[in-house]
Amino acid sequence: MSDQEHEPEYTVVVNHEEQYSVWSVLIPIPRGWRETGFRGSRGACLAHIAAVWTDLRPLSVRQGSS
Repeated sequence: MSDQEHEPEYTVVVNHEEQYSVWSVLIPIPRGWRETGFRGSRGACLAHIAAVWTDLRPLSVRQGSS
C-alpha cells in the first residue's frame, strides 16, 4: 500500500464571513462552519482554498468598503 492510501482525508469549510479552513473529515465540523463540497488531501484542500479565496478580508469588511 502506498502512503497516499493512508493519507487522511480533509474537507474545505467556510464560515459566515467567507473565511476558509481545512478540516479533518473524522472530526465534527464546529458550529458556524459548513462544508464547501471539496474534499481531498490536506495539500489539495489548501490548493483549492488558494484558488477560491482571493480576497482574505472578512465578508463584513468587504461589504462595508463598497
